[in-house]
Amino acid sequence: MKHTLSVLVEDEAGVLTRIAGLFARRGFNIESLAVGTTEQMGVSRITMVVPGDDHVIEQLTKQLYKLINVLKVQDITEIPCVERELMLVKVNASASLRSEIIEIVQIFRAKVVDVSEDSLTIEVSGDPGKMVAIVRMLNKFGIREIARTGKVSLTRESGVNTEYLKSLEAKL
Repeated sequence: MKHTLSVLVEDEAGVLTRIAGLFARRGFNIESLAVGTTEQMGVSRITMVVPGDDHVIEQLTKQLYKLINVLKVQDITEIPCVERELMLVKVNASASLRSEIIEIVQIFRAKVVDVSEDSLTIEVSGDPGKMVAIVRMLNKFGIREIARTGKVSLTRESGVNTEYLKSLEAKL
């Protein structure tokens, strides 16, 4: 199972290296990693997607807390969250196919950010599922390049689980 960890750290040189080293020493992969400053001066948030069962994640959490610059570690996998990712996709786009690609872009509320004679570069932001869906739709045109930021996530103060609400809508 994939877990999403939100880690608050002191914003100092080498913190990310120590965290990555901890994972490497234990043979764990980080599937997604996003780092940025927070609302609090001198504190950064690291959002990681890590494969592993509950026991593995518990052990990693304990190990992370042993690093002196780590302030808080939270497994937010099962907590209602707002999750977003940014992706740039460069796709083959001959003149005859451009309108079809632009229609897909509009359906996904994405935008074209660069145009050349034979390609379009598209910017997509949203939840990770949206990224997978638009890539599937664009594959038939031929994807040249993809760059993704990795998932960023904040817990929902409302506590509303939108994934649960989506599953209810699907049943209707």
